[in-house]
Amino acid sequence: MGNDSRPTEPEREEPAEQGRGGDRFATWVDGRTGLRAPIRSVRRLVFPGHWSFLLGEIALHSLIVLLVTGVYLSLWFHPSSDLVVYDGGYLPLRGLPVSEAYDSTLRISFDVRGGLLVRQAHHWAALVFVAAIFTHLMRVFFTGAFRKPRELNWVLGFLLLVLAMFAGLTGYDLPDDLLSGTGLQVVNGTLLSLPVVGTYLSFLLFGGEFPGDDLIPRFNTLHTLVIPALIVALLAAHVALAVRHRHTQYPGPGRTERNVVGLPFKVRAVKSAGFLCLVSGVIFFMAAVAQINPVWNYGPFRPDQVSAGSQPDWYMGVADGLLRVMPGWETDLWGHTLALDNLVPLLAGTLLFLAMGAYPFLEAWVTDDDRDHHLLDRPRNRPVRTALGVAWLSVYAVALIGAANDIIATRLHVSVESVTWTVRVGLFTVPILAFVLTKRLALALQRRDRDQVLHGRETGVIRLLPHGEYVEVHEPLDQARLHTLTAHEQYRPLENGPDRDTGGPAPTRTRRLRVALSRALYGPGAQITKPSRTEYRRLTGRHRP
Repeated sequence: MGNDSRPTEPEREEPAEQGRGGDRFATWVDGRTGLRAPIRSVRRLVFPGHWSFLLGEIALHSLIVLLVTGVYLSLWFHPSSDLVVYDGGYLPLRGLPVSEAYDSTLRISFDVRGGLLVRQAHHWAALVFVAAIFTHLMRVFFTGAFRKPRELNWVLGFLLLVLAMFAGLTGYDLPDDLLSGTGLQVVNGTLLSLPVVGTYLSFLLFGGEFPGDDLIPRFNTLHTLVIPALIVALLAAHVALAVRHRHTQYPGPGRTERNVVGLPFKVRAVKSAGFLCLVSGVIFFMAAVAQINPVWNYGPFRPDQVSAGSQPDWYMGVADGLLRVMPGWETDLWGHTLALDNLVPLLAGTLLFLAMGAYPFLEAWVTDDDRDHHLLDRPRNRPVRTALGVAWLSVYAVALIGAANDIIATRLHVSVESVTWTVRVGLFTVPILAFVLTKRLALALQRRDRDQVLHGRETGVIRLLPHGEYVEVHEPLDQARLHTLTAHEQYRPLENGPDRDTGGPAPTRTRRLRVALSRALYGPGAQITKPSRTEYRRLTGRHRP
């Protein structure tokens, strides 16, 4: 027989073993996962050292506390509405029929070693988690970190906030106490106010007429599986995009759109580990000294009772406040009754959050800026954007006050109607006042920056001139400070373009709207022109001896 001419795979040479212990293990892992190249690219990352960037880390670390404590609690919690007779350690409720969910919550609180501490740490971590995401988003908004190429990261952060709020809502209702049941009645009423689909959504959620028997198992599935999985997925995508686009930084000497000045990854990782311990310690300290959600004081949920003085967690206060101050209006439309007292607050709250989520795309459309931005804005240099953000926050704050109208009335010895009407008026007047005052303050700070650049800073030294005039001596700013005050770019408002008077086509309505918004953001009265180089050299040269 002849030689076999079939091609054969060339023999692979085994790499020589290099190093010992950890090196060989790392080589073995890299040969099977290919992780060494991504890890090397991550190790080359640089992180700015500004304190405001820790807000995102607080959210991440509180999420870790949430996951760990949540796993611990799930070992003893029974998500069921079936009735049992309570015979645990809390004597006032012993012998009463309660749901298994409420019974297991009490057992975690009184009979499981460390259960109350872990349960309260879980609740406090949830509040910190939502607050950290919310504050981080506000930092991103006011500094313009949402601009290209980070629009998608802004959307992911916004979705993380919404998911965190729903995670808190579903977890808040799991114990089946009277306070959470009162909140569920509000949720059911809001769902029923939706035209056409409201009753179907209510039956789907509760498994029949309120309160139903399927709500707690379904909320438990959402709270422990679905929402955490979505949060982790969105967070992973958020971090991956942040690594892909590198970190933003505040303007300063040596900082450009093409570099990042800060700490290397290995240093930042060590500090982040320490910060994780610090955040965890603070959360558990709050859990140890500050009581939260004492379900044994509220008692088990009964549909015919409502807990007096019930207050939702702060992040849901805006929805509850809008519901409380809305008049009890109803109307008939095409033979159907519309419960406007629930429907209008639902739409208003939804539009409030959608406005925050859509703003970056609106600003990009108005500025017609398609460049990448890696340097952050100082809030004073964008007066209208800053004023809009403060006005948005003022709506949230006033609605949050409305959620406590009964408590405020009781504590201040005034009528609930007076507090409610004050909140109603405040929802329309406070945002306008907040916008005007914030814009004027930002413009005043811009004027001060301009004056400091041209004339220097005040030294407090008073000098008597030969003709008898007293003047304060000004000292020129150093180059680093000058760079910080003048590094920002100022947009010019768009123009309408040719029209019929000049022989060109008339601008469309969309173009006119875009130009009007551009003038509102960056036109006359919306920003103070920063000093030019010629103006600076002329004035500083005249002041020199």
